[in-house]
Amino acid sequence: MSWTVVAARELAAPEMAARWRQVHRAGPASPLLALEFVNAALAVYGSGRERLAWHTHNGQIDTIAILTPGQAGVWHTFQPAQAPLGFWLQRGDLGPPAGLAPLLRALPGPALMLGLSQCDPLLMPRPDDSPALRGLDYIETAHVNVTGSFDDYWQARGKNLRSNLRKQRKRLADDGIVTRLQLSTTVAEMATAVEDYGRLESTGWKGADGTAVASGNAQGRFYRTLLEAFAANGGARVYRYWIGEQLAAMDLCIEGSTFLVVLKTAYDEHLDLPAASAGQLSPALLMREEAVRDIFDAGQVARIEFYGRVMEWHRRWSDDFRVLYHLNAYRWSWLGRLHARIRGT
Repeated sequence: MSWTVVAARELAAPEMAARWRQVHRAGPASPLLALEFVNAALAVYGSGRERLAWHTHNGQIDTIAILTPGQAGVWHTFQPAQAPLGFWLQRGDLGPPAGLAPLLRALPGPALMLGLSQCDPLLMPRPDDSPALRGLDYIETAHVNVTGSFDDYWQARGKNLRSNLRKQRKRLADDGIVTRLQLSTTVAEMATAVEDYGRLESTGWKGADGTAVASGNAQGRFYRTLLEAFAANGGARVYRYWIGEQLAAMDLCIEGSTFLVVLKTAYDEHLDLPAASAGQLSPALLMREEAVRDIFDAGQVARIEFYGRVMEWHRRWSDDFRVLYHLNAYRWSWLGRLHARIRGT
């Protein structure tokens, strides 16, 4: 058993790319850990200091990751803010990570601690705490299991949610306003999709504080690169929701294997509508009802993932929640005990 560590730019080599894809196929194959996602993140947010590390057992790679140095002696999984999970990928039959001290010894410099950020227990079971390995709760997240029919799923939602959206649709219809869900999936559509999304997001608070997606900023470049790469393999879904002739809401999604992940959602906070229709209108929820119906009807995925911190609206859309976690690995057990004492845990 051994760890190998090289510069992350080596992932561009066909042999290394094939290794990443091989491990990805051998696991749950989340689109968030697909090579296309990793490459887009490195291309836009990489500093050049990242390292590609892989573990070999009996001649087979069972774990592969992108790691980046932090403070003196500390390393982390590479994870820009736009990535819901840290880039740590292992075979689905591997079980929880065990001792990672050999990896710390293989990293450059005096590597004392490795932090695996935002791990998903559905992809990598959480290990029991030990002096050299300690988990920390991150956030609770929600997903929707796509089983049975949409009508059965919708009937299981709360009465208030169903009634509220029905009333909103009736007010729009009474004003003669037609709604429409548009789905884009091709490479040629993704650049325009990101531009539209940026304009939509800029109508809200993100536009006011300068953090909205825009075609010319890093976020815009990342999402265009990502969506075009996924679309080339049939794995991009962009939903637009039109209220009359106005673009009211959008979802940027990727899919792979049995997962569909909603990466970003935006809606127009200043729609020009008659007073009756505009009152308490929820464009994003109206869109989500129709988009989830489309996903159920397509029958291509088994789970819709949100990955954000659970909000009140998530609890109306899902009955399934789990806790993402961070995992700290220490080179020596005594260092883990010392860190726990300092943190008071």
